[in-house]
Amino acid sequence: MTDLRHYDIIVSPAITEKATLVSEQNQVVFNVARDASKPEIKAAVEALFNVKVKAVNTLIRKGKVKRFRGVKGRQSNVKKAIVTLVDGQSIDVATGL
Repeated sequence: MTDLRHYDIIVSPAITEKATLVSEQNQVVFNVARDASKPEIKAAVEALFNVKVKAVNTLIRKGKVKRFRGVKGRQSNVKKAIVTLVDGQSIDVATGL
């Protein structure tokens, strides 16, 4: 059952150096909505990718202050979810949703 709310919870896959390292431990990293809870993230990943999720860990990366043409700006905070999959399951984040 794919609900439209699942697409609002999972914003994008986080493709970073660290995310590719943890993919060897059967984990996938997603940028998620800031108000999403761990059970909501688990339900969304299971529904969208047809996999079984073992655990969900979340973190909030604080926004940085950056300069552009001498004007100070602030990046927004980003919530990330590190999703651990059951052994034998996998998600190919390169293909997208």
